[in-house]
Amino acid sequence: MKLSRYAKQVGVSYKTAYRWYRAGSLDAYQTPTGIIIVRDKADEKPLVGRIALYARVSSLAQKDDLDRQLQRLKDYAAARGYQVSKEITEIASGLNEQRPKLEKLLADTSIGTIVVENRDRLTQFGSHYIETLLAAQGRHLEIIFPGDTSDELVDDVVSVITSMAARVSGRRQSKQRAEKIKQCVEQAMKEEEEE
Repeated sequence: MKLSRYAKQVGVSYKTAYRWYRAGSLDAYQTPTGIIIVRDKADEKPLVGRIALYARVSSLAQKDDLDRQLQRLKDYAAARGYQVSKEITEIASGLNEQRPKLEKLLADTSIGTIVVENRDRLTQFGSHYIETLLAAQGRHLEIIFPGDTSDELVDDVVSVITSMAARVSGRRQSKQRAEKIKQCVEQAMKEEEEE
């Protein structure tokens, strides 16, 4: 998990958590982009079978993003000491159900762990079902940056808004707009709970 999320979880300021990281008190590492990742032992699942990395972008124009995403996955796997047996990259919409490379990866039962950067890199909707089915087979999905929102409905609404905004305007702007909308929805939910 990100250092900021770890700090919130243990109830300390980000500065304190950063000092712990600098002092070597945390089981953490820094990605090439500067993000500090704290390994969460409670969430670790034993690795079974081979490990595959899965990276996806929506369009050919994002090919450079795909390469960077795969590199972040490789860095993460190396930091955890994983022996990666497959690296799968795919260019297709997260809403598209016809993704042959993902289907082949999910059908390959020799792959015990599938590592993705974000839940939406696997699929925009229904990743929980994929995770459940993998668990039933003794396999698991490892998500480097799980959503920060504890409410799945908010995450789903944000995914829909991001997808729709991406069609209307550029992809980068859509993420920013979706983040603003997410903050508004979360604020409205907090206000509703307080009433």
